[in-house]
Amino acid sequence: MEFRDLKTQYATLKEEIDIAVLEAMESAYYIGGPQVKKLEEQLSEFVGVKHCISCANGTEALSLVLMAWDVKEGDAVFVPDFTFFASGEVVSFNGATPIFVDVDPSTFNMDPTKLKVAIEKVVAEGLLTPKVIMPVDLFGLPADYPQIQEIASEFNLLILEDSAQGFGGAINGKRAGSFGDAATTSFFPAKPLGCYGDGGAIFTNNDELAALLESLKVHGKGTDKYDNVRIGVNSRLDTIQAAILQVKLKAFKNYELDEVNRVYTSYTNHLKDVVPTPVIPEGYYSSFAQYTIKTDSLEERNNLQSHLKDLGIPTMVYYIKPMHKQTAFSHLKFDESDFEVTNKLSDTVLSLPMHPYLTEEEIAKVCEAIKEFYK
Repeated sequence: MEFRDLKTQYATLKEEIDIAVLEAMESAYYIGGPQVKKLEEQLSEFVGVKHCISCANGTEALSLVLMAWDVKEGDAVFVPDFTFFASGEVVSFNGATPIFVDVDPSTFNMDPTKLKVAIEKVVAEGLLTPKVIMPVDLFGLPADYPQIQEIASEFNLLILEDSAQGFGGAINGKRAGSFGDAATTSFFPAKPLGCYGDGGAIFTNNDELAALLESLKVHGKGTDKYDNVRIGVNSRLDTIQAAILQVKLKAFKNYELDEVNRVYTSYTNHLKDVVPTPVIPEGYYSSFAQYTIKTDSLEERNNLQSHLKDLGIPTMVYYIKPMHKQTAFSHLKFDESDFEVTNKLSDTVLSLPMHPYLTEEEIAKVCEAIKEFYK
């Protein structure tokens, strides 16, 4: 059994992907080929925004937006404590200070109430300038943007949506990637929409921001790549990855999103009376980058994981170490009482195999193994 079955996905899409890759190679447009522009158009249409700017990976997508917004030393960026390292890393990389915010125990996403407390604390201390809120659409579920937007408006802050895991999710029909002032996603192979290497994209309705990002991602180019008007970076999505993503985006829209929600429903029907299962608030739609259950303790989680491993069932722990406990952020001072939920989740969450090609027989095997453990 595969945790994220990219082999079956490739076998299903092999003919189309092979043709698309060969066409890209035969064209000899390996960087900036027509497939890149076409993919950007398809992605912006799917998300429902004016502009999609592709780039080298999801981490650089975040960093590019912070660069464009001139986020720098002395600025504060508010990031959930329960997420992958890159979300906080890009803040420090641009010279600013990440302020970690505890999460909601049910959705695992940034807790708006605690966000407001964190902002007020930074304002009261007067050492940093609050500038950006960076919610993460964790495990496929969009963050609570209605409340976060109210807070951003109150304090005049920008919102950068980190939708690396949330691409395809939605709130009342509005797609992940369309919230806030800008949004990003990742095409890392295991993401809801992944390529066969690294890749990322930025989404925005702001014309000026889009133009600036187009410049920054190619060495700060002006009218052409040899007219450099600012200091930028080299962050481009290559043509072969774009060709692969065009094929996979079609499958993603046509059936993969429906299928991961089928898997979610099946898992939950089996397990809802056994362990706490994922919570999807009313009006929300998840793209299920992960299906994550909760146990009562670290010991129970580790024993369950070992039990499943013995039966050939792969699992993962996202995330075993909160952001505020990462060594790279040890120079920052934190109060452990501010992160009670995240600390608990890091000891108790367990992600089960989750992908569009998971069969009902495989789901039943996983669920029966979990029920057997708890008996």
